[in-house]
Amino acid sequence: MRRLIINADDLGLTSGVNRGILESHQHGIVTSATLMACGEKFAEAASMVAQASSLSVGCHVVLVDGMPTCDAKNISTLLVNSRFRDRLTNFALRAASGRLDLEHIEAEVTAQIKKLQSAGVQVSHLDSHKHTHMFPIVLKGVLRAAKTCGIGAIRNPFEPLIFATARHWKRQFQLRMMRRFRASFHAALDHAGVVTPDGCVGIAATGGLTAKTFRALIDHLPEGTWEFVSHPGYNDADLDKIQTRLRESREKEMAILTSPEAKEALQEAGVQLISYCDLQAKTA
Repeated sequence: MRRLIINADDLGLTSGVNRGILESHQHGIVTSATLMACGEKFAEAASMVAQASSLSVGCHVVLVDGMPTCDAKNISTLLVNSRFRDRLTNFALRAASGRLDLEHIEAEVTAQIKKLQSAGVQVSHLDSHKHTHMFPIVLKGVLRAAKTCGIGAIRNPFEPLIFATARHWKRQFQLRMMRRFRASFHAALDHAGVVTPDGCVGIAATGGLTAKTFRALIDHLPEGTWEFVSHPGYNDADLDKIQTRLRESREKEMAILTSPEAKEALQEAGVQLISYCDLQAKTA
């Protein structure tokens, strides 16, 4: 049996991203999405998902490239000039050298989850912007926050090696870091009693997904339960104000995820679409 969660990241980023994700769910194959508590269009997104009861909505934890939810003085090790660090490499060096405070991570992640819950969002799962929860110190704080807030599922950010190839050096660096932390990640989740898919697909293809690539990923999906990481959305004027490399690619992904060919690929491969809510129900 092969099962697949198709999750759309960055809900709350812009109005165009919000509309693109909702359309990719309503008219396509997106089954889950993750909402950014510190996104510019958070309130709009929270209101929109209230009208999409079939969409499983999680928290897209942001610890890099954005503004914090907590008071800056209470999470100082995570910030530079009251903002999160812009670069994953800088964040990674601090995480590896013990210069991120666990209590600060837990406090900020808890605040982000509670912001969603206070807006009426039934938070089904957690993942993180740029997969920062792969770092052991961050994962520990995230799992503490998950326990406090009653969240029982989290993204497994590790992609099977057959898919984990990338030409861009920054993506290669990120993928190498992910492989390094794979064993400790699974041990921590087992200890916490938190459920997770068997891994992710689509990470290496982020920003360059094509219909052909999507079909190949589906055809070669291993047995088990997996998550496809996607970033659909409209490339509107609001996105020009955001620091992101994903612009034109969002509309291309949306076109793929709402195409008849994508649905046909899943049907022909015998892959069952599920959501994060379904994942927890199956393991309950």
